[in-house]
Amino acid sequence: MWKDLISRLYPWVEFGEPASDMEIDQIEQQLGQPVPGELRDLLRQADGVETGTGLVWSIQRIIDRNAVFRNRADFAELFRPFDELMSIGDNGSGDQFGFHRGSDGWVDGIYVWDHETDERVGISDSLSGYLRWGADFGGDSRYRG
Repeated sequence: MWKDLISRLYPWVEFGEPASDMEIDQIEQQLGQPVPGELRDLLRQADGVETGTGLVWSIQRIIDRNAVFRNRADFAELFRPFDELMSIGDNGSGDQFGFHRGSDGWVDGIYVWDHETDERVGISDSLSGYLRWGADFGGDSRYRG
């Protein structure tokens, strides 16, 4: 399902190899958060989706980028905490896309984190909606007011 949808939206796409549940579980173990179901399903088909920007990162990049943003002391001085977020992609210019975790679990949809303002705004109600949004807007900065 995911590869078909993404291939229709992004004819030039490059997919990573399918990931095993054990590989996906590394995200949970390293970040201390469950992997949202939609993301788990996509990663089972492709460990990363490349379209010229980081549309959906590989498992290792999800772990690495989230760990950096959560653990760098200088980021703690500049930005609100990243612990409730799980970034899964970027637009190539610093802004990141991902899931937001509320007190009752994952909040439906995908947010964008603006690296200049620290603003966190919902842009889609689902992972598939985010993929469509990215195709429509090219992952650029048009989501800004």
